[in-house]
Amino acid sequence: MTASLHIAIVTETFPPEVNGVAMTLGRMVQGLVARGHRVSLTRPRQSTGDIPPAPALFATTLVRGLPIPGYAGLKFGLPAPRLLRRQWRADRPDVVQVVTEGPLGASAIAAARDLGIPVVSEFHTNFHAYSRHYGFAWLENLVAVHLRRLHNRSGMTLVPSHQLGVDLMRRGYQNIRVVARGVDTALFNPARRSSELRTAWKVGDGDLVVTHVGRLAPEKNLPLVFSAFEAIRRYAPGARLVLVGDGPSRRRLEQQHPHCIFAGMRHGEDLATHYASADLFLFPSMTETYGNVTLEALASGLPVVAYRLAAAAELIRPGANGMLAEPGASDQFVRVALDLVTRPGVLQRSAEAAPQSVATLDWERIHDRLVAALREAIAPPVVPATNNESAFRFLPD
Repeated sequence: MTASLHIAIVTETFPPEVNGVAMTLGRMVQGLVARGHRVSLTRPRQSTGDIPPAPALFATTLVRGLPIPGYAGLKFGLPAPRLLRRQWRADRPDVVQVVTEGPLGASAIAAARDLGIPVVSEFHTNFHAYSRHYGFAWLENLVAVHLRRLHNRSGMTLVPSHQLGVDLMRRGYQNIRVVARGVDTALFNPARRSSELRTAWKVGDGDLVVTHVGRLAPEKNLPLVFSAFEAIRRYAPGARLVLVGDGPSRRRLEQQHPHCIFAGMRHGEDLATHYASADLFLFPSMTETYGNVTLEALASGLPVVAYRLAAAAELIRPGANGMLAEPGASDQFVRVALDLVTRPGVLQRSAEAAPQSVATLDWERIHDRLVAALREAIAPPVVPATNNESAFRFLPD
């Protein structure tokens, strides 16, 4: 019987915060605990009333944090090297898993190295690319250098997609492993489609509903959603655009596009119903490291139009379950979206094929890949990686 692990996870975001990293990590922790592994979690206190879960599930240590500019409700953790060293000396984990690259995460990598504990880091967010969308383009190179140095101080960097792994390797990152993300097909599936919700949107059975789910913020390239929708509406005048999510751009977008439906934040079955009640998903972001919403949309029976990046590049088969445009080619994005809608039968066939295209991305398999990566970090191969081919690979299914 394989021995269980004690995994010390350090993160600056965790449920009930709503973002891709938090939701993915929440599922990962559930999977680790269900497999009999012991998890101890360190994260910033989210609010004054923040109460950690019962210690019977996993031990949680709360540290001080400060608000992240432009991300209401989210905080980055302040460095806590002394606290972490003290805790890990008293109860030494088998491996430290650093999920985020803020000051808290950086201090965790330093503490783990000081104590000789294997440490794994995760690359979830293109912070260096985000800087150009928030008026800090001059910081982009500095942030990129910081992230590379931070990750290369860990024994292994986990990435969610093969494409991202190749990109990071070319930028000088070392010891990359791919652990993809899963989707809950019991929650996200076409059976959630609701005629009542579509009636509330003022659309009939034959009308087209186009949707986007995600943060309403500059880095999501939302003007292209509206451009593509306007092209579609010229072909299908009864089409409606539904945007699910919230963020700093919402008020301005509502004022500019009063004919669109802004549904706000949705969770659980309500979110799944909003997906399944639409007909087409537009996702023009160019800053994603993966894009969980791509999986959720496909599982819900929505053809996806996206750039050939992140999860979309690996999951979308043009003409079969969606359409792809080359990164940055906005005219092509609009053209392929329109093509998907106007070609007879293509949208319907793509909708039918979409759920099956992600049916194998169940969380059980993803959890197994994560545990395999953690065990490899604890006991590396006898022969170290000496070239790019061996230093970067998928973990086995």
